[in-house]
Amino acid sequence: MTLLMISLAIIGGALLSVQAAVNGQLGNKVGVFKSAFLTFSVGALITALLIFYFEPVQPVSLMEVPKWQLLGAMCGVPYIVIMVLAVQRIGVAVATVAVIFGQLTMSMIIDSYGWLGNEVLPFSPNRLAAVFCLAVALYFVYKGNQNTTE
Repeated sequence: MTLLMISLAIIGGALLSVQAAVNGQLGNKVGVFKSAFLTFSVGALITALLIFYFEPVQPVSLMEVPKWQLLGAMCGVPYIVIMVLAVQRIGVAVATVAVIFGQLTMSMIIDSYGWLGNEVLPFSPNRLAAVFCLAVALYFVYKGNQNTTE
């Protein structure tokens, strides 16, 4: 099951890169906010259909959960807008590695302190090495872009 979940996460990451590339191009043509609006509108429609056809009945509704848990939905808006802007200026690869660096760093902070109701997973030298390696990867991908534009 773990390998399946890792595989699905990798596929999800690949799809985010495709989304960033497509939205970057769309944002060039119609504008950043229209591109973001389309992403969320189509996403909401598809998600509504998935809920209607596949979501099992839950014991708690969205209106009954702690209100801070609804804030996660708002985190997607800055991500999409930032990616539409960033991809146009720094390319898909640099923008994506930068996002992953931000995700990894923040997720390790959340894990280390058990924030937002998550299990505490202590910081370790291996985790520090992972962040460092990703920072190095970001540097090299960025420098690689500079070499091709000179």
